Amino acid sequence: MHFRIIFLALALSLGLLAQDPRGVLPDDSFRQLEEILPTPNLYRTASGAPGHAYWQQQVDYAIEVEIDDIAQRLLGSETIHYTNNSPDVLRYLWLQLDANIYRPDADAALVSGPPDFGDLSFERALGLMARREFDGGAKISAVRDALGKPLPYSIVKTMMRVDLPEPLKSGASVVFSVDWSYAINDSRYVRGRTACEYFEDDGNFIYEMAQWFPRLCPYTDVNGWQNKQFLGRGEFALEFGDYTVRITAPDDHIVASTGVLQNPEEVLSAAQRARLKQAESSGTPVFIVTPEEALAQQAGAPTGTKTWVFQAENVRDFAFASSRKFIWDAALHTVGSRPVWAMSYYPNEGEPLWSRYSTHSIIHTLNVYSRYTFDYPYPVAISVNGPVGGMEYPMICFNGPRPEKDGTYSARTKYGLISVIIHEVGHNYFPMIINSDERQWTWMDEGLNTFVQFLAEREWQDDYPSRRGEPRNIVDYMKSERQVPIMTNSESILQFGNNAYGKPATALNILRETVLGRELFDFAFKEYARRWKFKRPMPADFFRTMEDASGIDLDWFWRGWFYTTDHTDLALSDVRQYQMEALDPELAAETRRQERAEEPASLSRERNSALQMRVDLYPELKDFYNEYDELDVTKKDRESYQKLIERLDEADKALLDRGLYFYVVDIENLGGLPMPVILEIHYSDGSLDELRIPAEIWRRNDPKVSKLLVLEKPLELLVLDPWLETADTVLDNNVFPRQLGEQRFKLFKRDERDGMNPMRRHQKEQAEEQSADAGTE
Repeated sequence: MHFRIIFLALALSLGLLAQDPRGVLPDDSFRQLEEILPTPNLYRTASGAPGHAYWQQQVDYAIEVEIDDIAQRLLGSETIHYTNNSPDVLRYLWLQLDANIYRPDADAALVSGPPDFGDLSFERALGLMARREFDGGAKISAVRDALGKPLPYSIVKTMMRVDLPEPLKSGASVVFSVDWSYAINDSRYVRGRTACEYFEDDGNFIYEMAQWFPRLCPYTDVNGWQNKQFLGRGEFALEFGDYTVRITAPDDHIVASTGVLQNPEEVLSAAQRARLKQAESSGTPVFIVTPEEALAQQAGAPTGTKTWVFQAENVRDFAFASSRKFIWDAALHTVGSRPVWAMSYYPNEGEPLWSRYSTHSIIHTLNVYSRYTFDYPYPVAISVNGPVGGMEYPMICFNGPRPEKDGTYSARTKYGLISVIIHEVGHNYFPMIINSDERQWTWMDEGLNTFVQFLAEREWQDDYPSRRGEPRNIVDYMKSERQVPIMTNSESILQFGNNAYGKPATALNILRETVLGRELFDFAFKEYARRWKFKRPMPADFFRTMEDASGIDLDWFWRGWFYTTDHTDLALSDVRQYQMEALDPELAAETRRQERAEEPASLSRERNSALQMRVDLYPELKDFYNEYDELDVTKKDRESYQKLIERLDEADKALLDRGLYFYVVDIENLGGLPMPVILEIHYSDGSLDELRIPAEIWRRNDPKVSKLLVLEKPLELLVLDPWLETADTVLDNNVFPRQLGEQRFKLFKRDERDGMNPMRRHQKEQAEEQSADAGTE
């Protein structure tokens, strides 16, 4: 729609183009978060940094553990040295018995829902039966003090309280021991974050051992004891400490573990030690155990046991893997100034995928993550293939993807392996070092880690098929109905992967690319990592640090993305053009006459054109107004124009000569989530401009705002969010004038699907061609 008014009238009317005060969104999107976030104190400051009185407990472990490869059991004994750095007196200690989740009467089993009976396999049915019968709970055989005297203890589902003989004062320490054992779950029937995997072809197992020892619950300034029961979704909250772990396994096993091997001369062959020496300077992965050696080993039998001794400093957990099937490759890589062993362990069933991609993926992860946070501080980073699809622990992770039996693999498997290794190795940073409470807030490790994973995937190759991170990939979830906010306890999350991984990762990507810009975001994110390295951050510490270090108020962003289920749906509802009318009355009148002549006639007037008019029959009825034209220029109009021209100075005349175009754009917030407004301006000459308006345009919580565009050239088209960077859920209303949508469909005849992945199909076609060529010779 076009309106022509004089320029001075336009200037006066601009006040009418401001935000419409009549409609207000139901939520105050820009309300500050002070009333929601906890009050700053001596332990956690208003800036988001640890306070000068910040403290955390220290828990050191000396553990002896044995894998029973005949009965698939674990037997362990540990001595725990607990230091109370809190200002409080403790009368008891809480330990986590995560293995108790595998008891038939565990809460996790009792509250689980039914399977999908429309898609129930034999394997799934057997697993359901096994879950009812298998008891993998921890059997505690002794809890003793430093002198060997029994300590009273109480087991409460997946937790154990140890009552101290005397109160543990602030700054004091206590030493006690625990003996335990449990049956290891077979991944064929009872899956989990820890398991053993049986290989029918050769009768061997891979053991991936995690949550395998009684571990101290955290005692913190925020929650006191974090002894929320383990139900399976909310992962782990732990204390830092030093570990010495002696792992006894069959003497033909290779053991991969958190920490540094202390006795290589006792457990490695001379050839293996020589290959490790070679790998120190190779620059590329070197086989420490070759595929051929692993095949030979798995065909034999043990003659006894070996004990592998590992030490790890300042870690919050400890995991290991053991098998006679392991191939082992390694490369020594430098991160900053620190040498780090990147190592992979996998059976021949993982080849050729694992030797090609696993260790390279580890090194790539360390490089990228260290750039965005801090240099990787540990001496080892390990990826292991076994029964666990993807789980993370300090210095070691378990990853599941394998090729098919013939060695071919799909693109999904290839990139699935690279991505899961990046993700799980990346967990060393979140939460193994930046030690967030996974039991309470899944997003603080999974969401942040998925975001940096996305950055790492972008640096692997240009067209990397990332599942999460790109705003367009979260759109379907954002507009779905069955949602809860990101700030929801781990056990109560709906659509777990999208909520705790995808949405926070996407939010941070938008914060980096669209809201703050890369430079500000990267500085603030790195500051958060630096502040909370080897400490325990809470959500408020992250929110406050990002604002403190960037200098930008982000409360609206945290509120919308993390505390609500609103979605982005901004719409261009109208565009109106305003032009300066010619001051010369003759020119102005001519323009108006042209417009009048171009106005379409009404249907009634057109059909009445043949009628004889009464004023034509009786001319005496005509008077002045029958000849009067309101567009006729009068003497007074000319005189007024002349006087106006005389009053204009050079700046006024220059303004008139610029030929500016004025447009008022109406933008509606239909999704409720305030977001920056990114406009791509298409001019009639084919050129483009981009205008980026910060989200504060919505600061008064109006459902619709208007923006004045003053352009040098006539506008042809406006596109909202042209880069698809805000996760806008409806794109049809992002263009003005509206465009005709276009979609394609394809006709086909039903055919037989071969079920082959592209690599296998390609190899088959090559073989057929070679066979055909041989037949013609």
